[in-house]
Amino acid sequence: MDETLRRAALDYHRLPRPGKLTIEPTKRMVNQRDLALAYSPGVAVPCMEIAEDPAKALDYTARGNLVAVISNGTAVLGLGAIGALASKPVMEGKAVLFKKFADIDVFDIEVDTTDADKFIEAVALLEPTFGGINLEDIKAPECFYIEAELKKRMNIPVFHDDQHGTAIVVAAAVRNALVLQGRTLADAKLVTSGAGAAALACVDLLVSMGLPIENVTLTDKDGVIHSGREGMLPNMARYARDTNARSLPDVLPGATVFLGLSAPGVLKPEWLPLLGDKPLIFALANPEPEIRPEAAREVRPDAIIATGRSDYPNQVNNVLCFPYIFRGALDAGATQINEAMKAAAAEAIAGLARMPAHDSVAQAYGGRKLVFGPEYIIPTPFDPRLIVEIAGAVAKAAMDSGVATKTLDIAEYKRSLANMNTRSGQLMLPVYQAARGAMKRVAYGEGEDERVLRAVQDALDEGMVRPTLVGRRRILEQKLPELGLSFRLGEHVDLVDPETDHELMGELVAAYGAIASRKGVPTAEVLRHTYRRPTVTAAMLLRTGKVDAALVGGNSEYWGQIEHVLRIIDRAPDVKRVYALSGLILDAGVLFLTDTHMVPDPTPEQIAEMTVLAADAVRRFGLDPKVALLSHSNFGSSNSPSARKMRSAAQLVRKVAPELRVDGEMHADAALSQALREKLVPDSGFEGAANLLVMPNLDAANITLTALSASSSSPTVGPMLLGLSQPIHVLTPGVTARGILNLTSIAVCAADGH
Repeated sequence: MDETLRRAALDYHRLPRPGKLTIEPTKRMVNQRDLALAYSPGVAVPCMEIAEDPAKALDYTARGNLVAVISNGTAVLGLGAIGALASKPVMEGKAVLFKKFADIDVFDIEVDTTDADKFIEAVALLEPTFGGINLEDIKAPECFYIEAELKKRMNIPVFHDDQHGTAIVVAAAVRNALVLQGRTLADAKLVTSGAGAAALACVDLLVSMGLPIENVTLTDKDGVIHSGREGMLPNMARYARDTNARSLPDVLPGATVFLGLSAPGVLKPEWLPLLGDKPLIFALANPEPEIRPEAAREVRPDAIIATGRSDYPNQVNNVLCFPYIFRGALDAGATQINEAMKAAAAEAIAGLARMPAHDSVAQAYGGRKLVFGPEYIIPTPFDPRLIVEIAGAVAKAAMDSGVATKTLDIAEYKRSLANMNTRSGQLMLPVYQAARGAMKRVAYGEGEDERVLRAVQDALDEGMVRPTLVGRRRILEQKLPELGLSFRLGEHVDLVDPETDHELMGELVAAYGAIASRKGVPTAEVLRHTYRRPTVTAAMLLRTGKVDAALVGGNSEYWGQIEHVLRIIDRAPDVKRVYALSGLILDAGVLFLTDTHMVPDPTPEQIAEMTVLAADAVRRFGLDPKVALLSHSNFGSSNSPSARKMRSAAQLVRKVAPELRVDGEMHADAALSQALREKLVPDSGFEGAANLLVMPNLDAANITLTALSASSSSPTVGPMLLGLSQPIHVLTPGVTARGILNLTSIAVCAADGH
């Protein structure tokens, strides 16, 4: 490790406060009543409930989402037996990964003993505190004994991640690599370098999934594990071969899988020709593998290679597994993590790698093509679908194998996981539900954009749309396989290709020409606009009824695309202007803001109109709008033109929409704090925090939106255009595939009359 990285690692753990964890309350504690509920006397009530029925601990405490990460520091990373205290940074790191990837809370516990029985006793006594136990960095052979005894004594999941987490990810990678090489586990021949806890767990799981036990040969630093060998670990004996071979090169001939969980450089390049045709080389020693991939590839270009390192393709990383297997086990109320659940996790990981890569992953990896193949046999750790696929599969396996204490609707459970994993998910849930099955025709102006294509795949998977892409067939036929997307042009998706679809384009040109001359477009420009500006093409598809909704823009300045849309799509009856509504998902909840993109300085009448339109849009998200008209003035404290404008707008809103819960003009803090509002006015128009903020001008709305989004890393939904007669939205340049999917569902619902 170089000095720069060493220093950065120390600073990371030391600043701004020592360690990587903190504890935060989940309930408010702001007054005497809160204290009485949280502690004495109120806390006695749930205590008595749990005393009468222990299962109610899951209702009244955090136990059901709390895991212990426990070590005695006897086998920490590659550092060896550095002791319980020195292992604490690793255990804290594990806790952070649990929280980051699966929203599971963790206490890290370092037990200062090397006596296995004392360790077992200490951990077993902790069962009332936790929903699961993750054992970590415990050396062999004690780790086998400790896990087995704790599983006997405890009625909650006990999981030694160094063994089983590695095994699950290796099994997934082996499964997919064999598929690519045209083989199955049944005809694989596996040789290990290493016969410790991780290697044995890998082999055990592969055998349970179909690898013939007679096709396995173990080796370690002392050579081949053969039947005449003395001092074998109990788990080794079943794999002891009746053979005269004594060294690794002796058993490599014909092997199709090399599994290394041992030491740097033990697999020599000159031995690689001994391996069978199209071998799998898993060199997982960390940080230096048994053989470097470039050295292996030079001798065996037909091999599929995996390591434990992040700087090579096919990184075997436990984080692909352990957060999600615990998520599924906890949610199913599993009493253990059994072989069926491990196998289900492995199959789910393998299956995810065969899906098209998620847009967020493609962005995180700098545009690297993540398509199922020799250099992408397992998904990346940042794929947001891991929690859905793995936890869902694990929960189902727990139920099917009889170790679950809860019954889950797996389809609904997977949807809830998807929503938990995307901060916009909970807000979008009712919209997605309404859009599923509608299969409305939606045109996408920028049909060649990777974000659009990934969103289209997601929308097809959700059963929302029959997409129409505006784009060049010759470009898309090359791009779709590169992105690993499964939809096919003409079969699942319609295409409007300006280069070849001249009959359709001619219809659009004629229709555009009929309206463009009175909308500021010279006759000579009509043909060029229709053919060269995909926003015009998509909007005309919508106007002429060839599609039901449209999404345009995303690759150029927002206002330039809006001008084209407003020329083509009429306003709704009795609507004077078109406005934009944006949603911002904050930790405290969702905030909608208007007008964020359209009218620079609206009049009181326009503010009233946008307020009513925005409130209707908020209701489509399943929310009851609580509207605050914002100003620098607080309930008449200023008589400036801006304050008078918002005051007049509030009166107009009450007149045209008397049922709407609205108040203003007011400061933003008053809008979000009922206590503050009650000090200022006795009869506020709504209770609690506002969820729709109406701004006095475009600057205020847009600055608030972008500042809050950037400072809190909060996702946005929108902007959604309000006041048009047909559903069409303009994408901003920074939109993600998820954002496009969100707007797709909103447009589909509008087209479907929701």
